[in-house]
Amino acid sequence: MSAEINGMSSNGHGKPFKIFIGYDPSEDAAYEVCRFSLQKRASIPIEIIPIKQSELRKRGLYWRERGKLESTEFSFSRFLTPYLANYDGWAMFVDCDFLYLADIKDLRDLIDDKYAIMCVQHDYAPKETTKMDGAVQTVYPRKNWSSMVLYNCGHPKNKILTPEVVNNETGAFLHRFQWLDDSEIGEVPFVWNFLVGHNKVVENDKSTFPKAIHYTLGGPWFEAWKDCEFGDLWLNELEEYQKSEKN
Repeated sequence: MSAEINGMSSNGHGKPFKIFIGYDPSEDAAYEVCRFSLQKRASIPIEIIPIKQSELRKRGLYWRERGKLESTEFSFSRFLTPYLANYDGWAMFVDCDFLYLADIKDLRDLIDDKYAIMCVQHDYAPKETTKMDGAVQTVYPRKNWSSMVLYNCGHPKNKILTPEVVNNETGAFLHRFQWLDDSEIGEVPFVWNFLVGHNKVVENDKSTFPKAIHYTLGGPWFEAWKDCEFGDLWLNELEEYQKSEKN
């Protein structure tokens, strides 16, 4: 899988922080804007790797048939993150429908090695019955926890996540992190996975200001969601990305 490295660094030390972004051909613009928003604001070296199902299949790492409830191509392939990072160090997985408004260093600085993973622990039951471009909206415990995860790839428990397990285990086992004890799941402030239509900004309370916006129901790259909340921020970022490509 092709990777892009952002060489910006505040101190010039350490390996790039690996960030795996779920890629779906129907959401190419979302992926590009997510990548651009991360790179633009990063003050540490980062390496961005798209998780592309077609490439994983060619490499023999993914052979699972797509289920009817899978709204994206990376619904299950996301759990290959520790394997793709060679079970080494910390790495992040994030859905492509995110827009980053803050420096990823601020999130990386929250990492605590005592945990196997860290994520925003949403208490979320969507009212909508469809999402994105008409995909069925499913409700399950720990919904949206797996949409942005910091993985302690070298943690012994995460070595369970082999291609065989990711291709054969149930959605419940994977999306609810059932290979882990609850005490091994660390919590990240909700502003790093700010769900449009669910989370709210409280005026003059900076702790509620989003650092990463998650257009979980659908974003402005879909015609039906052009006017969604925070859609203008995404469209501005798209414009800036397109200008940067021309230069």
